[in-house]
Amino acid sequence: MYTVPKLTDHSQSALDAASRDLLSALESEATAVNGENEYKLFRDRWLARKDGIATQINEGWLKAAPKEGKRDIGQRVNELKKTIETVVEETLQRAKGGASASRLASECVDITLPGVRRPIGAEHPVIRTMNEIVHVFRNLGYSVSEGPEVETDYYNFEALNFPPNHPARDMQDTLFLADQDKKAQRERLLLRTHTSPVQIRTMERLKPPLRIVIPGKVYRNDPPDASHSPMFHQLEGLAVDTNITFGDLKGTLDHAMKALFGSSVKTQFRPSFFPFTEPSAEMMVTCFICGGSGKRGSEPCRPCKTTGWIEILGCGMVDPNVFEFVKHNGYDPKKVSGFAFGMGADRIALLKYGVDDIQLFFQGDVRFLQQFG
Repeated sequence: MYTVPKLTDHSQSALDAASRDLLSALESEATAVNGENEYKLFRDRWLARKDGIATQINEGWLKAAPKEGKRDIGQRVNELKKTIETVVEETLQRAKGGASASRLASECVDITLPGVRRPIGAEHPVIRTMNEIVHVFRNLGYSVSEGPEVETDYYNFEALNFPPNHPARDMQDTLFLADQDKKAQRERLLLRTHTSPVQIRTMERLKPPLRIVIPGKVYRNDPPDASHSPMFHQLEGLAVDTNITFGDLKGTLDHAMKALFGSSVKTQFRPSFFPFTEPSAEMMVTCFICGGSGKRGSEPCRPCKTTGWIEILGCGMVDPNVFEFVKHNGYDPKKVSGFAFGMGADRIALLKYGVDDIQLFFQGDVRFLQQFG
């Protein structure tokens, strides 16, 4: 192993010979370094501050040199130090490269093997259906509005022309939050039974004219079965302006149904009752499954019950009593009119995708949902 010699002869030839021996030993030891642990020992041996070889040549060669030769010997010692530092740095890079190569070899992957296929997600069929309906009305100039799912009795019933003790309240099968008995009736909290409260909230916030579509979840105390769920999805629309008529309602919905189910679909309206519209109607469309014939080949068409028509939504002209609750924001029933409509997105998805049990939408069975990916 190399040791720094003590120079008694400080001539140029003696310095050249000592330098050659030092550099030869440096290269030899650097070449023998294998891995980061050996590199640390090599670095300390040559560059340690107290007893490294670079320090030893400074002490043994420069300080012991005669005064008249210190300048030349000092330059030689500085050159050797720089060479040592350069070789040590190159050795470090080689040691790291060797470790990286070794790690790479141990962790290498055969890229010719088949990769791990990650399943790609897709919209839930109900959400897809809602988005398709929203898209149709957005193209007609409607904007999307949303509201809270926990509502007060005022917004869910009273402001929509459901007075206290109105029998239509019993038809909603409302889910009330606990510990609401001590509150005034209009302040009691409940899970909204329809998306209609958003109509009132939006009219309180925005002045007419107004055209909005409202998608969202609603809740009712219905026992789950093939056609009912305590949680389901609705989509409503509201248009308010001056001189809006029932003809505007019919034209708007007829266009929307043709955009959704095909240009051959026909619509018809039959009288109905809803507390917040007057007059009210249920809209039917020709069955888009059997084409309105009531038969699928030689078999009866079950979705339309062989009638050739499917009830798709409820609608009507906004009752003037509803405008009275937002009259202060420009909705004077003597100056404005409007129409509203609402449909169940889950039911439309059932018909569209030929599903016979609404519970399948909410059970989270990936095998079922993969059909719609």
